[in-house]
Amino acid sequence: MRTQRSWLLVVVLLTFAWGVDRVAGAEGAARPKNIIILFADGVAATQWELGRYSARVLRKQSFAATDVVFKDGAFGLLSTDPLDAFVTDSAAAASAMSTGVKVDNSAVSMTPAGKAHRTVMEAAKSAGKKIGLVTTAEIYDASPAAFSVHAKDRRESQSIVDQYLAMEPDVLLGGGRDYFLPKSVPGGKRADGKDMVAAFAQKGYRIVRDTRELKNAKGAKLLGLFADEDMAFEVDRDPAKEPSMAEMAKAALDALSAASPNGFVLFVENENTDTAGHYNDAAGVMRALWAFDEALKLALDFRSKAPNDTLVIVTGDHETGGLSATYARRGAAGDARVYTGIANVEMLERITISLGAAARGLGRKPSPEALDKLIAQHFPGFQLDADLREAIMNQSQLDRNFSYATQNALGRMVARQTGFYWGTAGHTTEPVAVGAIGPGADLFKGYQDNTDFGRHLHRLIGGR
Repeated sequence: MRTQRSWLLVVVLLTFAWGVDRVAGAEGAARPKNIIILFADGVAATQWELGRYSARVLRKQSFAATDVVFKDGAFGLLSTDPLDAFVTDSAAAASAMSTGVKVDNSAVSMTPAGKAHRTVMEAAKSAGKKIGLVTTAEIYDASPAAFSVHAKDRRESQSIVDQYLAMEPDVLLGGGRDYFLPKSVPGGKRADGKDMVAAFAQKGYRIVRDTRELKNAKGAKLLGLFADEDMAFEVDRDPAKEPSMAEMAKAALDALSAASPNGFVLFVENENTDTAGHYNDAAGVMRALWAFDEALKLALDFRSKAPNDTLVIVTGDHETGGLSATYARRGAAGDARVYTGIANVEMLERITISLGAAARGLGRKPSPEALDKLIAQHFPGFQLDADLREAIMNQSQLDRNFSYATQNALGRMVARQTGFYWGTAGHTTEPVAVGAIGPGADLFKGYQDNTDFGRHLHRLIGGR
C-alpha cells in the first residue's frame, strides 16, 4: 500500500512538473515578429505523404512541408474532436486552433452559450500587428472566419463579411464575391442591398479582380475576390482569371511586410485539399498539395531573410476522406497484388479534370454518351466498371458515408486502378500534423489538443 502511494506521488509530481515546464516554455519562448500559418484543410499524414512522394517522382522536386518544415523544424500532432462530437467540422476545428477553446460543430469561435472568445487575428490586431487572410475557398468560409471573427453558425456569411469590414484586415484574398454584392447584381447574394466591395474601397482598400490586377496591386490594404464562390481546382483554373495560392501568398506578404514595425500574422489556406477529399479526388488532392507547397516555399524564402523574426507553421484542421494508398488485386481473386507506386501517380497526373467539374459537366441526369466521352477525354487509361456506371447514371450513393454520387463513383474508379482508396466522403478523426520553424516553434512539439495550438499562438502574439 505504501509502495502504491509512493508511485502515485511520483506520477502526480511528474505530471505537475511537465505542466509547469510546458507553461514556462510557452511564456519564455521568443516571440516572433511575424507569424505565417499555412493551412491545408482536410490534410493529415497520408495526404502529406502523397504530396511528398508525387513531388519527388513526378516533379523531381523536394516537398517543403515534409522535407523542410516537418524534418528540420518542430513536429507534432493535434487531436481534432470538437465540443459536441468525436468527428469535427472545419468551423469547430479552426475555432479551437484560433481561440484555444472548444466549440460545437458549425460554430465560428463562439461557444454554445454565445461567448465569443478572442481569435488569433483579434489578438494580433490588439498587439499592433497587421493581419491577412488568404484562401482558395470563399473568404468568409469556416477556417478564415474562425481565425478572425465570430458567428453562431458558419453559414452566416453576410454577417461574417460585415465583421470583416469592421475589423479591417489588411489583406483579404480568395473567392466569395457573392456575399460582397447585393442580389440585384449578377452573382450577388446579399439580402440587404449593400455593395460591400464599394464599402471596402471607401476604407482605402485596393480592389483586385484577377491575376493581372493582383500582380500590379500596390498599397497597404488589399481586397481580392476572384470567384463568386470557391476558387477553381488547379487542373481547372484559368490562370488569367484566378491567381494561384502562391501568387496570392506573395501579394499578401508584400502588402503586410511593408511599413510594418510590429510585424504581421498571415493565414494562408488551401481549401481545395478538403473539397477534393470530400469528392475522393486523389488527383485533385495531389495538385492542391503541389500548389500549397509552392506557397510554402515563398513563405520559407521570406523567413530566410529574417529567420529570427518569422515563425512559419504548416498544419491542417482535420482529415477528409480517409485516404489510404494501398495495394490491390487486378481482376479476379487470386491475381497478383499490385502495389501503388510511380505508375499509379503517373495515372493521377494524366487526369485532366477535377471530379467536381466532371460532375457539373455531366449534370444530374447524365447520358451514357456524355459519360463515355468524359472518361475517354479526361481519364486516359481508366475504365469505368459496370457498378460505378450504374451509380452515376442513377445518381445513387455507393454507401451511407459517400454523399456525392458522381464524384465518389469516379473516385472509386480511380482507386480501383491506382490503389488510392477512400473510406468516406466526410471527415475522420485522424490527428493532424503540425510543423513549425522559427522562434517559438518548440511549443508545437508532441501530441497535443487542437486547443493547445490556439493557446500557443496567443502566447506568442501577446497583445492586450
